[in-house]
Amino acid sequence: MIFNKETAKKTAEVLLQINAIKLSPKEPFTWASGWKSPIYCDNRILLSFPPIRNYIREIMAKQIEAQYGKPDAIAGVATGAIGIGMLVADYLGLPFIYVRPDAKGHGRKNQIEGHIEGGQHVVVVEDLISTGKSSLNAVKALKEANINIKGMIAIFTYGFEVAAKNFEKENIELQTLSSYDSLLEQALDTNYISETELKTLSEWNSNPAEWNAD
Repeated sequence: MIFNKETAKKTAEVLLQINAIKLSPKEPFTWASGWKSPIYCDNRILLSFPPIRNYIREIMAKQIEAQYGKPDAIAGVATGAIGIGMLVADYLGLPFIYVRPDAKGHGRKNQIEGHIEGGQHVVVVEDLISTGKSSLNAVKALKEANINIKGMIAIFTYGFEVAAKNFEKENIELQTLSSYDSLLEQALDTNYISETELKTLSEWNSNPAEWNAD
């Protein structure tokens, strides 16, 4: 669920401006999963642009306060959301922790890095939602540590149906600053894409696993 349409389009606009999101219907990218995709998203790029990272930080922080009040801590999902999660925590004056994909194989063998007590409440910050698998893996680790999840907030979601089902199954509320639909609307409004490219991009989103550019 996006917060509001204005924020969604503004977020899409700034991510396109700095090439954190690239649209290439004619020459698709190949994801690690092997999927062919006309879109590639790397929100870590926004950390290199102070005005944009500050915009994202402030919008996220204010939405967290409005939706959940102040949690005990902010939890970032490694590695993509460590930077923005820490900025949000700093803005709110809250402790920050982050969750690795797996526990370390040495030292204290932590999966959760930073100080947090069992029973405390966190809001999880994520940069990007595709299927939701890695995000919910972090949620699982936090729950196993007896940490209460108030909700998750992400910068962008592809809007895949499988993600919605995964979050519903785990009973985790997800909110995002922007979405794939908002991105396409913004890209069309600014002539970043044509009507023909819009059709191609919409077709991919409805069936990404089997889509091809031909």
